[in-house]
Amino acid sequence: MSKPYEPALPVMGTKVPTGPDWMHEIKYDGYRLIVVRENDRVRLLTRNGHDWAKRFPFIVEAALKNRQTHFVIDGEAVVLTMTGLPDFDALHSRRHDDEVQLYAFDMLAGDGDDYRSLPLKLRKPHLARLLARRPEGIFAAPYEQGEIGPELLRQACLHGLEGTVSKHADRAYRAGRCDHWIKNKNRQHPAFQRVRDMVAPQEQ
Repeated sequence: MSKPYEPALPVMGTKVPTGPDWMHEIKYDGYRLIVVRENDRVRLLTRNGHDWAKRFPFIVEAALKNRQTHFVIDGEAVVLTMTGLPDFDALHSRRHDDEVQLYAFDMLAGDGDDYRSLPLKLRKPHLARLLARRPEGIFAAPYEQGEIGPELLRQACLHGLEGTVSKHADRAYRAGRCDHWIKNKNRQHPAFQRVRDMVAPQEQ
């Protein structure tokens, strides 16, 4: 469990894949985290390698309540509204750090076994079993498979969500940009404008 864990990163897509081997998830607007539990120690690792365990105690508490004492899961730290939608402004404000939960979508290791070489279709069941009796604070991302991808994106846009991420069910977990993880964004969502604002100065 001492090996470094770096996140897989999706590439931007021009359309949602529709083949039977693609799994589609709603993209929640938050901060990417890899949660590493080793016995009584929990680390919440950001993309830059910082440990935010002290920042988000609700996630740490949930991880420690799990029956498994060694696991690594990948997800998004989010603040949810009363309707269950993510609120990035509330997350970014730091006024709700004790309410931040993890929207978990992958499992990289469990009970000393490294799952990263397994295909996604086998990692997903491991994650589901880990979180089957979850306490509040960590919840598994639902997903749909196959032709429903474009409709899922349409529904995500209608409900004001950030978009979708489509992942190939037969591929292993790979750190860095992955062409088998494809994100399609809601262009009306604030997150789309945030990315444009960050990129624009570099293009000038």
